[in-house]
Amino acid sequence: MNILSWLVIIPLLTITGILLVKDARQTKIVSAIGMGIQLIVAFVIVFMYISLRKSGNTDEMVLMSSFEWFKSLNIYYTVGVDGISVAMIALTAVVVFAGIFASWEMEDLKKEFFISLILLATGVFGFFISLDLFTMFLFYEVAVIPMYILIGIWGSGPKEYSAMKLTLMLMGGSALLMVGLFGIYFNSAPDGGELTFNILEISKITIPIEAQRWFFPFTFVGFGVLGALFPLHTWSPDGHSSAPTAVSMLHAGVLMKLGGYGAFRVAMFLMPEAASEMAWIFIILTTISVVYGAFGAIVQKDLKYINAYSSVSHCGMVLFAVLMMNRTAMTGAVIQMISHGLMTALFFALIGMIYGRTHTRMINEMGGLMKVIPFLGVAYVIAGLASLGLPGLSGFVAEMNIFFGAFEHPDTFHRVATIIAISSIVITAVYILRVVAILLLGPIRDNHYISLGDAKWYEKLSLLTLIAGIVYIGIAPLGLSNIIRESLLPIIDKIL
Repeated sequence: MNILSWLVIIPLLTITGILLVKDARQTKIVSAIGMGIQLIVAFVIVFMYISLRKSGNTDEMVLMSSFEWFKSLNIYYTVGVDGISVAMIALTAVVVFAGIFASWEMEDLKKEFFISLILLATGVFGFFISLDLFTMFLFYEVAVIPMYILIGIWGSGPKEYSAMKLTLMLMGGSALLMVGLFGIYFNSAPDGGELTFNILEISKITIPIEAQRWFFPFTFVGFGVLGALFPLHTWSPDGHSSAPTAVSMLHAGVLMKLGGYGAFRVAMFLMPEAASEMAWIFIILTTISVVYGAFGAIVQKDLKYINAYSSVSHCGMVLFAVLMMNRTAMTGAVIQMISHGLMTALFFALIGMIYGRTHTRMINEMGGLMKVIPFLGVAYVIAGLASLGLPGLSGFVAEMNIFFGAFEHPDTFHRVATIIAISSIVITAVYILRVVAILLLGPIRDNHYISLGDAKWYEKLSLLTLIAGIVYIGIAPLGLSNIIRESLLPIIDKIL
């Protein structure tokens, strides 16, 4: 038992505490305390990791722990972190903590809602610390399954359709992923010996190229479904639009990051030769995701759909960057995962808060809201500026790393794809500025909006937590960038 396992234990203890309390107020307090402790533990892990690196520890993974789980198949509960994992753990802790306070006014079935939400978070934390493919897949499923309940019960609009569509498509991706992981397992000892699910042990051998060609597409596409890979992205806008506020925050802010993280941690790291051969196919698909998502957002009238299509574009940029297979672009991919996680969680929190006051998400029914809800208005502008890549905010840091790294590639095909992907920045600026102008500026369109109240203390706490992360990365990116670059070296060396 080490500190990483507490990232799984604390949410489970929080769920137990929720089961033991009697009313809604106690449920919210227990959830906030539990996820507050989780946030503290996450940042303790960040500082422990930094201290270990400064002391000269050069291990590929640190804070490792392992015990045998299923001997006959050589399955272990093996955990450990590098700089990339640590960054994703911190992101998850921040978004979950903010999501608890964004759900403070949840009206019905509070116990069941917070239990399902925290169970989803448990799966995400477990996924990011796992070094055993079987254990990683198990936590992946734990993270995905509660989405059906959360959207199907507490969602809005065509929630049953959206929940079913999301679940079926993600389960389809899981089926592809299972085939890929079993393919890796049964080719993990090509020269004889014991088969293993351990990522570090598999990385030391070379999986036969024929097997890589078979199982790389299964693994990459399996993770890519959750990362909104075109054309398997269609679950995302419907799922986002129907999900309650905190679920949208976790869904876009954290859950979709499992796709990008798994794509390079498993598919590309363990099957680099096939990744190099087939990268051009997925570069085409991810370029389409980036541009199509931006164009999809520009024609939407519903705030949630706008942000959902924007997420397709930004998550497509993550997969686009990892396929460039160089240090700069892949550093940008990880920063983009963190930046987008904070930014889109902020967007969905704000959309939920605005909807709770105006009872509409249609932008053509709103206007002049900056005059009546200035705190929420300013927070929305900050989220929008981060999304379009304004210098000084996290989006700029991520996108510059991605596009500089992608353009470093000497191949004409890669450079043309990069130029096309860069065009999404202009499209993003158009729809963000358009929404800000319609939503916040001009005259107040409905007299009922004059009496709207601004953000309450728990809403401000949720929003400021996310804004602090966006601003910190934008102003002082080197700390995060250096941690990520150092941890990417083993992956880059393996790929190249």
